[in-house]
Amino acid sequence: MREIPPVSDLPPILLDWYDSHARALPWRVPPAARKAGVRPDPYRIWLSEVMLQQTTVATVKDYFARFTARWPDVAALAAAEDADVMAEWAGLGYYARARNLLKCARVVVAEHGGTFPADHDALLKLPGIGPYTAAAISSIAFDLPHAVLDGNVERVMARVYDIHTPLPAAKPELMGRAAALTPQGRPGDYAQAVMDLGATICTPKSPACGICPWRAPCLARAEGTAVGLPKKTPKKPKPIRHGTVYLAQRADGAWLLETRPDKGLLGGMLGWPGSDWVDTAEPRPEGTPPLVAGWQPLPGEVRHTFTHFHLMLTVQHARVGHAATPETGEFIGQNQFSPGDLPTVMRKAFDLTR
Repeated sequence: MREIPPVSDLPPILLDWYDSHARALPWRVPPAARKAGVRPDPYRIWLSEVMLQQTTVATVKDYFARFTARWPDVAALAAAEDADVMAEWAGLGYYARARNLLKCARVVVAEHGGTFPADHDALLKLPGIGPYTAAAISSIAFDLPHAVLDGNVERVMARVYDIHTPLPAAKPELMGRAAALTPQGRPGDYAQAVMDLGATICTPKSPACGICPWRAPCLARAEGTAVGLPKKTPKKPKPIRHGTVYLAQRADGAWLLETRPDKGLLGGMLGWPGSDWVDTAEPRPEGTPPLVAGWQPLPGEVRHTFTHFHLMLTVQHARVGHAATPETGEFIGQNQFSPGDLPTVMRKAFDLTR
C-alpha cells in the first residue's frame, strides 16, 4: 500500500481547491471575502448548523431565508413567540431542534449579552449545542482550529486513509484523522472545504475521483475501495407503530387542533388530537375521541417515517356544529390556521380530508 503524504501537505491543496470551488451558501462568507476581512455572523452559522442536522442543504435554504428575514439576529429570535417559531419550523423535522433553538437564543441573550461566546467549552454549555455544532461554530464563525466531523467528513477521512472499520465504531479514528489534518491557518475555511469536498466530489455513490484535489494521496482510490467506504454496521429493521388521529371541522370552517406536550416527538407543535402510537396493528389503537361526533374513517392512511420507527395512522373525520365542546384542544378559525404550520405527518392527515 502506498504511504500517504505528510499531513501538512494536504490542507493547502484542499484550500486552493476551495478558493475556486466553494459552494455559494446563504450563511457562508466566501473565501475571497473572508481573506478581505469579512467575518462570519455566529448567529447565522449557529442557525444553519442546527437546521442542517439530519437535513439536506437544499431543504434548509428556504427555511434559513425565512427565519433570518423574520428574526435577523439572536435577540430577535429570543423574543419570538414559541408558537411562531414552531410554526415556521414545521416540515423541517426533528422538532426538538426548534425547542432548543429558542432555549439557546434566550440563554445567549440573558447570559452572554446577545453575543455567542468565542469559546468551545462555553458553546458546549448552551442548549442544543453538542460536540459537532460547537466545533463547527468555533471553526467557521471564530476561525479556531477545531475539527468538524459530519457525514461528509467521515466519508472523506475513511477514503483518504482507506479505513475499513465500520461506523459508528470508526468515529474515534475518523475524528483523530480529521483533527490531525485541521490546520492552524484558515481552520474555518478548511472545515467548510472538507465538507464541500464530501458533498460535491467525494459523494456516497459514484465519487468524482478524477477531479478530486486529494486524488493523488487518497489511499482508497489507489486500492479501488473508495465506493465501499465508509463501511457501516447493518441497522436493525425499524418497527411499525400505529395510531388514530381525529380531524373535526366546525360549521364555520374552524379546525380542532391541540398543541402537543413539549417533551416527546413533535413536542410543542400543532397537531390533531388522537391516540398514542403503539407497536401493535390489531386492533388499531383509537384512543378517546376529543368530542362526541359522527366520526367517519377516511379512505387510505397516513404513512410517515421517523428516525427510529415507521408510523401508520388512520384518520377519523367529522363535521360538527357551532356548539361543539371538545374535551381536548381548541377550534382555530380558518383565517388563523395554515396547513403549513403543521409538522409533515399531521399535514399528511389533513391532506386526506381533501
